[in-house]
Amino acid sequence: MSTSIGIIGAGLGGLVLARVLHLHGIAATVYEADASPDARPQGGMLDIHDYNGQLALKAAGLFEEFSAIIQPGGQQLRVFDKDGRVLFDMADDGTGGRPEVLRGALRDILLASLPAGTVQWGRKLARVTPLGEGRHGLAFADGTTATTGLLVGADGAWSKVRPLLTQAKPAYIGTTFIETWLTDADLRHGASAAAVGGGMLMAMAPGKGIFAHREPDGLLHAYVALNKPQGWSAGIDFSDRAAAAAQVAAEFADWAPALRALILDTDRDPVPRVLHALPAPYGWRRRDDAVRGVTLLGDAAHLMAPNGEGANLALMDGAELGKAIAAHPGDVDAALCEYEAAMFACSTPVAAETDALFQTCFGAQSPHSLVEMFTQAHAA
Repeated sequence: MSTSIGIIGAGLGGLVLARVLHLHGIAATVYEADASPDARPQGGMLDIHDYNGQLALKAAGLFEEFSAIIQPGGQQLRVFDKDGRVLFDMADDGTGGRPEVLRGALRDILLASLPAGTVQWGRKLARVTPLGEGRHGLAFADGTTATTGLLVGADGAWSKVRPLLTQAKPAYIGTTFIETWLTDADLRHGASAAAVGGGMLMAMAPGKGIFAHREPDGLLHAYVALNKPQGWSAGIDFSDRAAAAAQVAAEFADWAPALRALILDTDRDPVPRVLHALPAPYGWRRRDDAVRGVTLLGDAAHLMAPNGEGANLALMDGAELGKAIAAHPGDVDAALCEYEAAMFACSTPVAAETDALFQTCFGAQSPHSLVEMFTQAHAA
């Protein structure tokens, strides 16, 4: 089996790339390790920005479909201190600058926009072999193989394509998230639902915090953040829901009840997320045949701490790579050089801003430093 363009990973970036290529009459195959589109949850709410993510969806011809899945009121943002006092409250002004959508719903739109058979499910990449002249052989865990003329690693934080280009590896950033979920929140968890409001809550203190989103159907989805050693979460049995929630909530013993309830009242087993990032500045040199015919996008190229930009950058990467390939027919090297120069110029400063954001969120002056940042941004 062979294909001219092989995309590893059916996340947002890889799917946008396939869609933009399709609009330009260029075939591609997406290889995804998951057995089916609904094999696992796709995550929570994303704010899709008008200066990058939305532009990518317009390039993909899917802006109307995207607009139909926007969460009403989802742009509301509230900042609390640990005692439950509201320090900042910005309403959803309806401008659409950063509307919230469910990641899974956005992915469904992208999948539906592709020709049947574009995504090959159950294709977990096991090995990549450079074949010369920019071609690569792919071997999958199910025993199948493929050959590409252009290989795109859209396979996330632990990309198996990345080592072809760089030896950079993700490193722990010092912060661990714990995900929790409160269902039927307006009926069963009224105080927490009222605190979160229609959009996003950020309750912060030095070294810790709680982020929570309102999702469709009365669901509150929270991310409990703690600056801890890398192995901290391994000491918690997350299959024991009540005990795990109590152990995490003990780190917030003097916080307001409505905030602590976002941990203690979880209706699903808490899930730890040990946060990693790639070292910046990003980049690699394409000087020899070993790096011809291969590139990366999204987290595979520039994994960062959560900053509201990851999905947007992946979408933009996919769209811009697709446009570059279409603009340079028959000259993959020129397309990749053009795409990568723009990608690195965009992603590297965002990484520096992310480091500053985490200091603002978790530093000694939090939450007041965060309120100051939002107040200045809102006034600009």
